[in-house]
Amino acid sequence: MTAVDETGLRQRALDALHTARIRTSLLTDCVDDGELTAQHSPLMSPLVWDLAHISNQEEQWLWRAVAGRAALRPEIDSVYDAFEHPRSERPTLPLLPPAEARAYAADVRTRVLDVLDGTALEGRPLVESAFAFGMIAQHEQQHDETMLITHQLRRGPAALSAPPPPADGAGDLLPAEVHVPGGPFTMGTSDEPWALDNERPAHTRIVPAYFIDTVPVTNGAYLRFMADGGYTDRRWWQPAGWAQIRQHSIAAPLFWRKDGAQWLRRRFGVEEPVPEDQPVVHVSWYEADAYARWAGRRLPTEAEWEKAARHDPATGRSRRYPWGDADPAPGHANLGQRHLSPAPAGSYREGSSPLGVRQLIGDVWEWTSSDFMPYPGFRAFPYKEYSEVFFGDEHKVLRGGSFAVDAVACRGTFRNWDYPVRRQIFSGFRTARDAEPS
Repeated sequence: MTAVDETGLRQRALDALHTARIRTSLLTDCVDDGELTAQHSPLMSPLVWDLAHISNQEEQWLWRAVAGRAALRPEIDSVYDAFEHPRSERPTLPLLPPAEARAYAADVRTRVLDVLDGTALEGRPLVESAFAFGMIAQHEQQHDETMLITHQLRRGPAALSAPPPPADGAGDLLPAEVHVPGGPFTMGTSDEPWALDNERPAHTRIVPAYFIDTVPVTNGAYLRFMADGGYTDRRWWQPAGWAQIRQHSIAAPLFWRKDGAQWLRRRFGVEEPVPEDQPVVHVSWYEADAYARWAGRRLPTEAEWEKAARHDPATGRSRRYPWGDADPAPGHANLGQRHLSPAPAGSYREGSSPLGVRQLIGDVWEWTSSDFMPYPGFRAFPYKEYSEVFFGDEHKVLRGGSFAVDAVACRGTFRNWDYPVRRQIFSGFRTARDAEPS
């Protein structure tokens, strides 16, 4: 039996928890208490709810479930239960005020670090390979992304800043699409230590040959769809999507407005011209699907997306990431809120897949055509509310992560899902088409 590297696992968990908390502090310390307690959109929670919810989940899973200790604040469990209270009603709850929420978060974290230091990282599924600690780090980073969406929705002066992404895009010099050979590949994972239940288990999928865009669809390409009457031609739209854009007078991606002949976008409190070389972001599944139809193409299935991202035709194996098995480095992908926008199409050459597809990880979440469904052999762990309750045809799968996603919550197997009407999320897409039979 291979010895467990508990020292390495503890350090990995410690680093992931620390990185997440630094980001949480950045997102909550940059605005005043009034901004923290306000609801900036009925689609989102007040930032202070997210702050305390993060710590309540950390207390429940690491202090109570892993360490077996008595609850610190059992009276607030209901307040911060995401399934008990929809976002629209959370401002009416007896939320911890900002100073108390921060004190609670600090207290829980101090105790949890002691738990991490003293817990054997084997023998129980919840602690095997430090899974519960990795799960909580991912949970916090997922809420950090949610809080970043809230920052995008809030009105007022910019509260966040970051350097622009590297200007190394080469979208115009790359082939428009890449051929992915047909045949089997391994989808999902059974051995990624911190993979969540919906990513499991690994299984074989047979995927016919297809072509997929080399880079995500850009703002410039999307502007051509708009100029050609894309939002006024019913032919391209699913009935529900057509009803949605008519009912809400949608004629462009969220946060865009036209000023004379120029399109502008609002990005974290700053208004700027729409950069045509960046991947389009803040579009719904219906908008992505309509564009694909207009272009004579379609959205890729989830299996097609993952095969393009992970399958290495030379070896027949599936990698952890498009570039290989190494954890993401800054040269691989636009992740972790290092930048506050997608990078130009064609960027991150080091992050290319074996077939030459770029930006499959980071920049924008990519809509697929697939409903969110369990893999064969799926088992809910450690609670069914993470994935199981969302399975079905109401949610569409997004893959690949965005600039708002931390590396701990983004893998070649990682699955995100949302309603097809969602636009406030950092969502874009790429298109695909069937290969002609040989």
